[in-house]
Amino acid sequence: MAKDYAYYPGCSLHATAREYDTSFRLVSEALGLHVQELKDWICCGASSAHATDHLLGVALPAHTLKGARETHLPLMVPCAACFSRLKTAAHDLEDEKTRQQVEQVLGGKLGESTPILHPLQVLVDENVPVKKPLAGLKVACYYGCLLVRPPGITKFDDVDNPQTMDRLMKQIGAEPVAWGFKTECCGAGMNLARKDMVLRLSRRILGQAKQAGAECVVTACPMCHSNLDLYQGQMSREDGQDINIPIFYFTQLMGLAMGFSPEQMMLSRHFVDALPLLRAKGLVPDVAVKASSSKPQVANPT
Repeated sequence: MAKDYAYYPGCSLHATAREYDTSFRLVSEALGLHVQELKDWICCGASSAHATDHLLGVALPAHTLKGARETHLPLMVPCAACFSRLKTAAHDLEDEKTRQQVEQVLGGKLGESTPILHPLQVLVDENVPVKKPLAGLKVACYYGCLLVRPPGITKFDDVDNPQTMDRLMKQIGAEPVAWGFKTECCGAGMNLARKDMVLRLSRRILGQAKQAGAECVVTACPMCHSNLDLYQGQMSREDGQDINIPIFYFTQLMGLAMGFSPEQMMLSRHFVDALPLLRAKGLVPDVAVKASSSKPQVANPT
């Protein structure tokens, strides 16, 4: 397995999902992976460009793919929406007419393709140095719809019952629950246009996770994390029932198991407080966690 990778954070990991970016970088460094953020990357167009104009929807991620090819490294893309757009663009560029149009827009040849990987596909094969196993923590591994669909393009995992994240959670001592909503849609980026739909879909996912016995949900998508975490308060007010199920990025749980602190994993950025659950399981010290810096700081676990 390669140890050097190009890295495309996308817009979310530099903004609302900074904790995903930070935990990914910390975990990668601790595993000896050399992650090099692409220079001059731009937005991939998710989630509206491809619905507005097909050429624009391909040209935006093609700009990033062009930069990745110039590094001669495999490209890691943590955001599920970005992963979907880049994989789809790479597929569409196999059409010669589309390729020529995009090259004209970008003003240059695109060159050979480069592997596009989600970090789950890389980290699951690493020998994770577990210092604090997450024993007793029951997790619902939520992949969302974009990592696995369309299966002929993403080629990520089983489209109905993916196992990559489940295997990784088992490595770090957590207990993945069996449930049927692993790849259901949470409403994605429709929270502005159809918030009612996002609330309905996300409420079903959280309800099914709790019904399956999960104590938290683990995801690999900033949009999924936002919908499931941000709106629990509103759901609880509307339903008259407290949902209160923490939502983690898989890299955050990896980091905790590897010995990083809750502060380093930026858990304080979540709307649903995860610390009571982690303390009850004896997985973190019973101390307050200060607000984390917005600037990622790479350091070794303690």
